[in-house]
Amino acid sequence: MAVRYPRPAAGFSPDAMSPAAIRAFDNIARLWRLDLEMQLTLLGNPPRSTFYKWKKEPELARLGRDTLERISYVLGIYKALQILLPDAEVADNWIHKPNSASIFGGQSALQRMLSGNVSDLYVVRQYLDAMRGG
Repeated sequence: MAVRYPRPAAGFSPDAMSPAAIRAFDNIARLWRLDLEMQLTLLGNPPRSTFYKWKKEPELARLGRDTLERISYVLGIYKALQILLPDAEVADNWIHKPNSASIFGGQSALQRMLSGNVSDLYVVRQYLDAMRGG
């Protein structure tokens, strides 16, 4: 089944969203204890120099559609975990723990997300949305 995304609202600007997106991602990466390589992989492997520029001056960041989509999935995963697991520390640690659900095959959600494919971010997000009945 193909996933249908709503069309962007009039006036939608990826450039305008980029600073907030990179700041949010940076905050989640810190909470999830993601190292540099993990962060780069989740973002689709941008050049390190570009990544460091985004972090240094997020207001100047101009993220591509793929990077924004990846960050959107990370934000959705984070939000779903905060809803499912109200203890923030437990929620933030969940992605590191081995999971027996068939989509994880005994690996952690983070290991699945670090495959480098945007579809794996989507699968983790979909799994969590289903767990919370959404």
